[in-house]
Amino acid sequence: MSRTQPRRSVLHTVAAAGVTGMLLAFAAAPAQATGYRYWSFWEYGDGAWSYATQGPAVLRPVDGDVLGFRFSVSENSADAAKPRDAADFQAICGGTAVQEGTKRIALSVDFGTAEDAPSGEQPPRGRKACAQVAEDATAADALAATMKPLRYDSSALLCAIAAYPERGCGEQVSAGDGSATAGAEPEGDAAGGGDDGGSAVGVAAGVGAVLVLAAAG
Repeated sequence: MSRTQPRRSVLHTVAAAGVTGMLLAFAAAPAQATGYRYWSFWEYGDGAWSYATQGPAVLRPVDGDVLGFRFSVSENSADAAKPRDAADFQAICGGTAVQEGTKRIALSVDFGTAEDAPSGEQPPRGRKACAQVAEDATAADALAATMKPLRYDSSALLCAIAAYPERGCGEQVSAGDGSATAGAEPEGDAAGGGDDGGSAVGVAAGVGAVLVLAAAG
């Protein structure tokens, strides 16, 4: 009988034990929740806000639509804070006459709370405006017509509305302390990174797989 087989069995057992130990260690370690500080985009209908399924540079609203923007810290679209004010098209655009070749879009901008503001900045009061824009205009066009200055990053991510905030763009924030990680941007559905704990377990499993393969060699 070959002496290699018992050796492999021992190595397999050691590797499996190592994987189990790493997985348990990562599972036991407290995951540090993170979020992203960014502008989320909303549509208003049937008396409630819903997260927009298209970005403002793509969505082409029609006359009578109500759109909202909210600045906050959140992990992803499911966790995103909604605009706090109800929006009524007639209240916002009722005084704007219909003009041929244009459409009226009601906008509600919520600059968020002091807790979500970047260090050294205070959020302005919320603003509402009626954008009268060309019929083929996007939501971004409507925003630019009423809430200048806007700021975008090199990836066309909306960073600031009406010059707020002055700095930063979709930076990662550690939950609970408001500190930002420079250079990090939201991933996936416009908002958020994944759970740190899940990522850690994935890394541990990957390392364990390498150990098992090495033992089999």
